[in-house]
Amino acid sequence: MKSLIFDSSALITMTMNNLIWILDDLKGSLDGDFCICSEVKAELVDNPLNTKRFEFEALQVMQEIRSGTIKLIDITPAVKDLAYKLLDLANHSFRSKGVWITIVHKGEMEALATAISLNLSAFAVDERTTRLLIENPVALRDLLQSKLHTRVEINRENLRQLRYMARNVKVIRSVELVIVAYEKGLLNKFIPDNVEKPRQMLLDGLLWGLKLRGCAISKEEISQITHLEARA
Repeated sequence: MKSLIFDSSALITMTMNNLIWILDDLKGSLDGDFCICSEVKAELVDNPLNTKRFEFEALQVMQEIRSGTIKLIDITPAVKDLAYKLLDLANHSFRSKGVWITIVHKGEMEALATAISLNLSAFAVDERTTRLLIENPVALRDLLQSKLHTRVEINRENLRQLRYMARNVKVIRSVELVIVAYEKGLLNKFIPDNVEKPRQMLLDGLLWGLKLRGCAISKEEISQITHLEARA
């Protein structure tokens, strides 16, 4: 199914960078739907609407849902069961000093369970922990050890089960969507005048904005992307 499901982190990054509007133009290229599940909607819209700090960001996401750009998926009992299974496996995969480390939350796993169950094209998540859990759990263990300043043990059987369930899921970040929009010229109105390498300045500003407002992208990746785009 040519549809993409978002975790809250990727949409938060795009909203905080005033880029959520590009989804409407990108939707035609996808030939599918941009989706969220109920738990992610609660994180993005329902809960923030009760606060002042993120109220406007919530209203932006609400508008994209109302316009049909973002589709709300109804979660079946089977998907909920899978989400709880994934949540249990993930949060019993890393242990420090005899205590299991909580590394993911219900919204992330509900989105992942939906991607698995519906065989969606991709799972968009900017949170580094979730991405490493699926793609490189050893690197996640190292990251946890660095943050906690202590040894972290891995439950390899739980990780094996989780990664097997998610084996067909393609994980992307908001940065990949923004690069597609950049390459399609959707952001050309922001190209500056009277500067050297104006398109490179635009791309650099986009990538650093994403990095500083939520997307897990390294300085090295930003340098590689700008170099490759300059040669294109």
